[in-house]
Amino acid sequence: MTDKKATSTAPAASATLTVKLVRSIAGTRESHRATVRGLGLRKLNSEFTLEDTPAVRGMINKVSYLVKVL
Repeated sequence: MTDKKATSTAPAASATLTVKLVRSIAGTRESHRATVRGLGLRKLNSEFTLEDTPAVRGMINKVSYLVKVL
């Protein structure tokens, strides 16, 4: 008999990212404003903690000039 290790599909500890809005969204493209809102950021210097997923990383990359990852 061969022993197979049990593998779990869920990660043991979910990684998170904290994103902070460091520049104003005034004068930016509407799609970038929507992306910032999608990240959960409202006002300047607001912070939001999100799960580290490829979708969230793509959103952060899109508005990287407006946000800072802590």
